[in-house]
Amino acid sequence: MRPVVRLLVAVVAACAPLLSLAQAPPGVVRGTIVALAGDTLTVRTRGGHTETIALARNWSVTVLKPVPVSAIRPGSFIGTAEMPQGSDTGRSLEVHVFPPGVKAGEGHYPWSLRKGSMMTNGTVGQVTRSPNGRELTVTYPSGERHIVVPKGIPIVEFTNGDRSLVKPGIPAFLIVARAPGGELTSAGIAIGEHGAKPPM
Repeated sequence: MRPVVRLLVAVVAACAPLLSLAQAPPGVVRGTIVALAGDTLTVRTRGGHTETIALARNWSVTVLKPVPVSAIRPGSFIGTAEMPQGSDTGRSLEVHVFPPGVKAGEGHYPWSLRKGSMMTNGTVGQVTRSPNGRELTVTYPSGERHIVVPKGIPIVEFTNGDRSLVKPGIPAFLIVARAPGGELTSAGIAIGEHGAKPPM
């Protein structure tokens, strides 16, 4: 299995019990890498505190590469952190495009990028141009949303990365779970291309 696919499958596994609660955002850590020692990662979070995360033995690195809005096409599977604008409409804060054949975290659920934000992961249907960007329908097993993608927001795709890219000072994003002993664990690290901040 390709590393990026393995990471996305791990993301689904990590999120599944959290998503079933539909009350709290999935466990995530956003911050700046402080150190990597073997399979132990130290991250300074946006709030200024330090988290130590135990990485799976086969942990992988995903690089989020910027792509044009044209990468969002009918049939694409995407995720978008969005701000609800109504019962079935959202305004994207970012969009991440999954590799062909990969569907991870399908649905619409709370997210922690901003207060009140949601995550919508699903398959793109109709795509239309608008003066301010793109408008699309995104479907998932339990519903459908109308998503407005404004001009200028980050749009990225998942690409394979090497562990050598994980260095102090690099912004990172991780889906995490808490082990029975209380420690945070993760299957992989997502970083932006050329050290950019992961948008989600």
